Amino acid sequence: MVRPFKVKCRLNPDSIRLIKYTLFTGMNRKIVVICGPTGVGKTSAAIEVCRRFSGEVVGADSMQVYRQMDIGTAKPTAEEQRLATHHMIDVVDPDEHYDAALFAAQADDVIASLGGKGVLPVVAGGTGLYVKALIHGLSEAIPSDKGVSQRLEAEVSELGSAALHARLAQVDPDYAAKISGNDPARIVRALSVYEVTGKPLSAHHAEHAFAESRYEALKICLFSDRETLYDRINRRVDLMVEEGLLDEVRGLLAKGYHRGLKSMGSIGYRHMVEHLEDGVSWEETIRLLKRDTRRFAKRQLTWFRSDAEMTWLAPGDHDGLFSAVEEFII
Repeated sequence: MVRPFKVKCRLNPDSIRLIKYTLFTGMNRKIVVICGPTGVGKTSAAIEVCRRFSGEVVGADSMQVYRQMDIGTAKPTAEEQRLATHHMIDVVDPDEHYDAALFAAQADDVIASLGGKGVLPVVAGGTGLYVKALIHGLSEAIPSDKGVSQRLEAEVSELGSAALHARLAQVDPDYAAKISGNDPARIVRALSVYEVTGKPLSAHHAEHAFAESRYEALKICLFSDRETLYDRINRRVDLMVEEGLLDEVRGLLAKGYHRGLKSMGSIGYRHMVEHLEDGVSWEETIRLLKRDTRRFAKRQLTWFRSDAEMTWLAPGDHDGLFSAVEEFII
């Protein structure tokens, strides 16, 4: 069992002055990372750190980068963005290409700007690959082609993801065996890489390695017991539905953002599309959405547990959170 790190907070006026001095004298390679599974409370924790230590949030969420996709991605509310400035949300349209390499490059610019102003960058999000790409850098950007990806996405809409998964199994059986036949985003990505490079994505992954750290990072992962987390996830899904997730997806479809897009194949959006276009009952749609979100949270935790540098804290442990940040900055 992972046990939380918890120490008594020792903040005082002198330490706050020292922290501000450190930040404003050019030490801009330090970042605080707050990660964890979906629904655990990362945004709230990041805001608390920003308010306490003169910071701003740098989002690390692969879905919150998309404009017009607000409810299903649980973007920070207007009030949360008022409490702390947020970066790296609403970066691209739902039909635009986006990946970890692009995220790292853009986040680098944001962090450099914040560091130059003496502002603490607080990276917050649940996309482990984005966090890892930012801190360690991608040793090799796997080539892709927007035109090829768009053509394949159109084929998914016409033929279905299962047909393209079968095609993928012929050229990259190792990768096809690892992903679902109902995962159009990964299927399109793998087929696109193969068409552009002539080499299977699994082969690229085998050659891929992460470089040494590009930032000095305090990595904090929030976690709670499974029953509490799953209850939070179920209630979060109910809230998204109440806030109008179905209408949000209906509006995106009306604007031409089809189910073959990477963005529209994500959790929540995929489920609403299946209800609207495939006739899946509403009760079954909500059941599957909650189930798949819980499974996604489990995968996120598995990713973060593989990082030996992670500090584990319970949501709401502000004393432990503030003390860890204070000691790291000083």
